[in-house]
Amino acid sequence: MKENNSSEIKWTRVIGEEHNLFKLKLNELFKYKDLLFRFIYRDFVTLYKQTILGPIWYFIQPIMMMLAYVIVFGNIAKISTDGIPQPLFYLSGIIVWNYFSECFLQTSDTFNENQNLFGKVYFPRLIIPLSKSISGLLKFCVQFLLFLFFFFYYLYNGVIINPSYYIALFPLLLIVMAMLGLGLGLVFTSITVKYRDLKFFIQFGIQLLMFATPIIYPLSSIGHSASQLKIRTFMYLNPFTHILETFRFVFLGKGEVYIEGLIYSFVFSFIVLVVGILIFNKSEKTFIDKI
Repeated sequence: MKENNSSEIKWTRVIGEEHNLFKLKLNELFKYKDLLFRFIYRDFVTLYKQTILGPIWYFIQPIMMMLAYVIVFGNIAKISTDGIPQPLFYLSGIIVWNYFSECFLQTSDTFNENQNLFGKVYFPRLIIPLSKSISGLLKFCVQFLLFLFFFFYYLYNGVIINPSYYIALFPLLLIVMAMLGLGLGLVFTSITVKYRDLKFFIQFGIQLLMFATPIIYPLSSIGHSASQLKIRTFMYLNPFTHILETFRFVFLGKGEVYIEGLIYSFVFSFIVLVVGILIFNKSEKTFIDKI
C-alpha cells in the first residue's frame, strides 16, 4: 500500500471477484508452487503417519486385493487371464485402477472437504485437486515397484513374458489417467456442492465402472458374436479400457491395443479435463454460499 501527497491510498494489489469463465488463472499455480508441494507432502507422507506399519500399507493394500482376486476370480470363477500369471495379471489392473479411482474420488470431494480452509485464506483453489493427482501418482509409482517385483520374479522363473516396444507410451498413459481422474473429479465436486446426493452415487458408480473395465478379465474373453458385440462396443466406449489394455500390452505382451482407441481416450480425457476446469472455475466463486 502506498500513500501519495494528496492522502489518496493506492493499493499495490487488489484481489477482486472474477466474472470471466475462461480466465483460469493457471499462471497463479506457479506462484503458489511451494503451497502445492506442501499439500503433496501432506497427502503422501501423513496418510499412514500414525499407523503401526506406516508406508508398508502402500504395498499391503494391492497385495491383499490381488490375493482376493486370485482366489475368487482366478480359482473359483475360473476366469481366464489370457495366459498371464494370475498375480501379475490382477496386480497390473489393480495399481492402474487404484490411481484413477483414488484420483477421481479424492478430487470429487474437494469443496466439501476443504470448505473451512477455502473460507479463511485465498490461494488458487485448483491447487488442492492438483495435489491429490500428483500425490496419487507418487503412490502409483510406489505400487508400480511392487508390480516390477512380481514381473521380474516370474521372468526369473522362466515364465515367458514379452514386453512390447510400445513401452514408450507408458508416460502418455499416466498423463491420460491423470487427466481423466482429475477432470471427472473437478466436474463432480462442482456439482455435489448443490446436489449432495451425488456423493453417494459416486461411491456406487465407481464400483460399477470397475466391472465395466477389463480389470478382472481380459478384453479378449469377450467374443465377437452378435450377442457379445454390444458388450464389446460398450467396452470400447469406456476410455479406461484402452488405457488398461495398452498397459498390459506394454509390459506383459498381452492385450488388445488400437491406436484409434488410444487417440479416443486421450481426446476424451483432455475434453473432460478442460470442461472440469471451466466448471470448477465457475463454482469456486459461489460455493461458500452454497455449502
